Amino acid sequence: MTLMVDAQKVVKNFGQLKVLKGIDMQVEKGSVTCLIGPSGSGKSTMLRCLNHLERITAGRLYIDGELIGYTQRGNTLYEISEKEAARQRSDIGMVFQNFNLFPHRTAIENIMEAPMVVKGVPAAEARARAQRLLHEVGLGAKADAYPLQLSGGQQQRVAIARAVAMDPKLMLFDEPTSALDPELVGEVLGVMRRLAEQGMTMVVVTHEINFAREVADQVVFMADGVVVESGPPEQVIDNPTQQRTQEFLSSIL
Repeated sequence: MTLMVDAQKVVKNFGQLKVLKGIDMQVEKGSVTCLIGPSGSGKSTMLRCLNHLERITAGRLYIDGELIGYTQRGNTLYEISEKEAARQRSDIGMVFQNFNLFPHRTAIENIMEAPMVVKGVPAAEARARAQRLLHEVGLGAKADAYPLQLSGGQQQRVAIARAVAMDPKLMLFDEPTSALDPELVGEVLGVMRRLAEQGMTMVVVTHEINFAREVADQVVFMADGVVVESGPPEQVIDNPTQQRTQEFLSSIL
């Protein structure tokens, strides 16, 4: 088993508030892990810790064998520089709830930006790749549209293409459909399904239980800052062993 994510006893406190209380989680390369659970359970915080948008309070986080956010000398951890953190982050794609596109740039310019600025990709090459990615997410005709001219579902598909343009090792999705009208959810989940079929390693915070059942290799149910139950979807979703998991699923299914 080759691990892309290895979280060991991860703790995250905000002052006195303990949000993550010792999370252990492994994600195999090329697999899809869906994090489910009630609001406030720590799912999004866990995702933000994976790319060091939040500093962990204790524990260890490894992505593709590399310690995230820190370097270890002897038994002591030292926080890495912001420049080094940005380098680590460039290998990790993240798609947020609210798209976060640059409003003054067209769809294709949004996708071209990071490869050119961060990786030094020539403009012509970045444009050709961005156009290809727009076709892959079904938006080939929208290259010159600005975000405000696109529906929420279209904006989120541009955001996914933008993340993929960096050739990430790992894609993180933080409730990517929660801000969308119900009829637009399917088009975004369809793009995510195709990414999964292409072997992209993905960690997805989602309320879309059917998506988790169909696409996930592993489902992790979190509540109150701990992993209550994890395993394949047919176990966690269809035959949960923990009462807390059963209560949560019965409330939403």
